[in-house]
Amino acid sequence: MGEHGDLDDTARLDHRRSDHRPGDSVLSPGGLLLLERDREQALLSTVIAELGAGRPAVVTVTGEPGAGQNELLRWAVRHAADRGVRVLTARATPAEQDLRFGVVGQLLAAHQAFASQLPPLFLDQDGPGRFPGLSRLLTVARERPTLLVVEDVHRLDPDSRRWLEALVRRLPHAPLALLTGSSSATDTRPDWCTGSPLTGSVTTVRMALPGLTRTGTGTAVRAVCSTVGDRSFIDALTTATGGNPTVVRDTLRRFTEAGHTPDADHVHHVRVIAAEVTGEHAAAALGALRDPAVLDVLRALAVCGDLLDFPLVVALAGSGAVPEDRLRAALLDSGLVTVSEGRLRVTGPVVRDRIVEEMPAAERSALHARAAELAHRAAADDQGIGELLLRARPGGAVWAVDTLCRAAAAALRGGHRDRAAAYLVRALDEPPAPETRARVLLRLAHTEMAIAPVAAGRRLHGLIREPGEAAAAHRSRAADLYLLGGDTDTAWQVLTDGLAADPDGSRPAPSDSAAVREAEARREELTALLRVAQPLRRTPAEIAAPPAPEPSDASHTPAMSGVRAWETAVRGTGREEARRLARAALEPGSAGRPPLTVPRLLACRTLLLTGDVDEAETHLCALFTEAHRERRPVAAARVLALRARLWLRQGRPDLAARDVAAADLELPPDSRHPLSYPYWTALGIATDLANGRVERARAAAERPVPQRADEYVGGAHLLYVRGLLAETDDDPRRAAALFRAAGRWLLQYGCVNPALLPWRSRVAEAAHALGDTDRALRLAHEELRLAERWGAPGAIGTAQLCLATMRGEDRVERLRSAVDHLGRTSDRAAYTRAVVALASAENTERSEHAVAAVAPAAGAAGPHAVGARQPSAPVSPAAGFPADAPPHLWPSLSPGERAAAVLAARGLANREIATTLSVTTRTVELRLSSVYRKLRIRGRHELRVLARGTEDD
Repeated sequence: MGEHGDLDDTARLDHRRSDHRPGDSVLSPGGLLLLERDREQALLSTVIAELGAGRPAVVTVTGEPGAGQNELLRWAVRHAADRGVRVLTARATPAEQDLRFGVVGQLLAAHQAFASQLPPLFLDQDGPGRFPGLSRLLTVARERPTLLVVEDVHRLDPDSRRWLEALVRRLPHAPLALLTGSSSATDTRPDWCTGSPLTGSVTTVRMALPGLTRTGTGTAVRAVCSTVGDRSFIDALTTATGGNPTVVRDTLRRFTEAGHTPDADHVHHVRVIAAEVTGEHAAAALGALRDPAVLDVLRALAVCGDLLDFPLVVALAGSGAVPEDRLRAALLDSGLVTVSEGRLRVTGPVVRDRIVEEMPAAERSALHARAAELAHRAAADDQGIGELLLRARPGGAVWAVDTLCRAAAAALRGGHRDRAAAYLVRALDEPPAPETRARVLLRLAHTEMAIAPVAAGRRLHGLIREPGEAAAAHRSRAADLYLLGGDTDTAWQVLTDGLAADPDGSRPAPSDSAAVREAEARREELTALLRVAQPLRRTPAEIAAPPAPEPSDASHTPAMSGVRAWETAVRGTGREEARRLARAALEPGSAGRPPLTVPRLLACRTLLLTGDVDEAETHLCALFTEAHRERRPVAAARVLALRARLWLRQGRPDLAARDVAAADLELPPDSRHPLSYPYWTALGIATDLANGRVERARAAAERPVPQRADEYVGGAHLLYVRGLLAETDDDPRRAAALFRAAGRWLLQYGCVNPALLPWRSRVAEAAHALGDTDRALRLAHEELRLAERWGAPGAIGTAQLCLATMRGEDRVERLRSAVDHLGRTSDRAAYTRAVVALASAENTERSEHAVAAVAPAAGAAGPHAVGARQPSAPVSPAAGFPADAPPHLWPSLSPGERAAAVLAARGLANREIATTLSVTTRTVELRLSSVYRKLRIRGRHELRVLARGTEDD
């Protein structure tokens, strides 16, 4: 019968289940190997029952090694014997593969009727190829139904194979069934196993035994451990064993012998035991291999089977003289190899590791080296070759360094930084040429900064201090990365060492003008970075630190321009000069050298202080794209952090939170240098406060700061945001103390510009709240003076807004100045605060004028006339709501509602209000609805009446 006939017979047998009861064998010997085999047992029961009706059958059971196919065949033997069926059994073994009729001899020896056939069968091994005992077997089968069971038919000797094929061709004439088992890993099964024309009209059943499901594994756990297993435990066991019944059984037995219980606390233990059991099974199968050629190919396949095609694997093993078909059959027969996607592969990583570990160390290393070279010639995947080179001894090949660098780049693109670092470390072992070595060291440090910052620091320090032209070309970039890492204290010493290592720019020949310019540019870059590091370090008073060299007037390198721009900005003088220097530092390709990141970040920060926020944003986006493209995580994280501060200045806390989260992915918090902790913590707290996540900000502020980290400039930022948190908690005394402490640190580091952190205005507001008006006014005036000296509209507007809160006589004028200056910035939140304050002040001023105008008339009419209508209710009689509503209901509005109400009263549409407040239009609609409800008014018209006050009266 063809394929459709096989399916029909299988379906028919599936519905005729005899008297088999699923689950009867679970607790019998070997019962764990029969878990979830109820359907297969039912089919075999039906085949055996139909033998009595004279219906022959061929049943083939396949499965991965350990799937329990032989145990199922032995169950069928017992089941058939219980029902009076004659059973003849045999098992093909590797030892009898060269013995003629080895399996046939086992089958016939099981019954006395064939005793006369055995002597010539074994004595005449070189005789003609007939089928001894076959006719007698068919005759005996007609007298009594007979079941032939052959295990491991993939190991049949050729004569036994032909004998069984002859038997299958004769089955339609006898009540005889052939039941065979084999490994599904092999592709050398006899023809009858696949339903060929040999089977004729005989019922053909093919059973492929799958691995245990999660439910079946849970049943095994309950049977062996005498308790129900935890869900996570069962999942881990299923994954670790692949559902292989034999491995599950052996793992559980060893697990229970160790006294463990199947719960979540022992998930790791069961994984370890499963790996041990799988490795022992592999070792046993490995020990059974006696052909050296097959063993060599198996080892080569374990090393590079996923990378090279099988003919190349055979060539690598040096077994080209052995036919590939024979090698394939022997490998599949071992049970250590399977066919996946048409290719031979070792069964699982545990088996692969066991095969490789069995080799001597020197031989293993040499095999990996030969495999890497062959894979390189075959243009295989770079990461695959890199994995081979990681396990091979250095050979000094130039291609190996290039391949490992490409493999590292591919690993970084995939987000595997640990692997990339391993490839680069291995590349340094070759060893590469001096220039290549310096380049690889720098790339390795960039990678390790995100996973092992201490190791990266050591590599950078060594590269900076290393003499020679090759190291000198990368010295400034290494120092730049050191500063980005956050260890500003050590950076100063490292940069000092770098300048000392190359005092004269490696002394290029005077005639080589290009080399002279290159050396001067490198030295200027190191000097610029040293000027960045020196103010950021803490030097004990008893140690006199030499100052950084002063740049010459002819210094025009981008690095020096960026540093000088920042120095000018923090002093708070020369805004135009700072802007010019910052733009010079950010000009693309002006120096012909790879630009440094720290000076460009300082230039972007300078543009933030000068008020050129859009320009700074453009450059920051370009810097991030560059850092991300070149896989420099520390630089990318620093750029994202500065861009988050830009979003906070623009009143976009949602975008700031996005960039902070992205920075955490680029540079995980655990990989940051302890001295940079205040900087990152301050940024996170400021972002959380701006987004209304006060509890999260409070939790971050309460975490302990690493030792000495708060003594650096980042500590000033942390003190400042803690002051903002104290303001949120309505604690002006603590806020004032924190803001003053932040200011002291900033002044100590030479940061005078109020555009950097407006700590004076914050102290002034807190002092005013505490009743210290003189001090508040003094600080507010000082900040306004410094802001006007700097000239940035944002700083001036913030200072004017602070002064206006002191309730001076010129309050409205100062608020108008604040609105004017802040309206020229991108800080929409500060602008909105100023607008709301101005509207409130103007409304109060009009109300006071109205009171003054009404007072004489009220005095003439008497007290009852005054009580009839209060002038403090700035409402037209036609407004339609209680006249005394606004004064005591206006404070009930939230800050967001109050801002939306003021902007709506000034005539802005909902879309414009949403843009100004950085919220959605729907949010504006909800806030205005709440405003109308709380103020007991019906819409914008009455809101505008409230804003106009009593002008119509």
